[in-house]
Amino acid sequence: MVTLKTTEGTFAFTLDTEDSPHTCRSFVALVKQGFFDGTIFHRVVPGFVIQGGDPTGTGTGGPGYTTRDVPPADAKYTRGVVAMAKAADEPPGTAGSQFFVVTGADAQLPPEYALLGKVTSGLDVVEKIGRLGDPATEQPTKRVVIEKATLSER
Repeated sequence: MVTLKTTEGTFAFTLDTEDSPHTCRSFVALVKQGFFDGTIFHRVVPGFVIQGGDPTGTGTGGPGYTTRDVPPADAKYTRGVVAMAKAADEPPGTAGSQFFVVTGADAQLPPEYALLGKVTSGLDVVEKIGRLGDPATEQPTKRVVIEKATLSER
């Protein structure tokens, strides 16, 4: 389980090691390195997603490498699902460090984003962060920082 302590509260999610073993191993290694500590949610789209994990805070950064776990054809991106963001020109399932959490009932995305996990506690915090975005610019209206990312057993 991954716990993210943010300036707006704490939420946690389980890891989907079955569908995304490479992605989860990479994410765990990044958490252990403190990679996410001090990063922000740089993209906040109300009723859709909150996105973080970019060390530059611009939406263009990453860890300097990618992994790939092609998601199942029936992958659904519904409220509380945590998945990896990728560039449009990257193959399905490509992942670096940027991740998103779905805040809407169903993001209606194609099965192209590696599944990282599912929020198990603090969904109210995720939704609170999700309301701090400008729908027109997809930018946060308030700086939300991941103060600390930690790992624990279920």
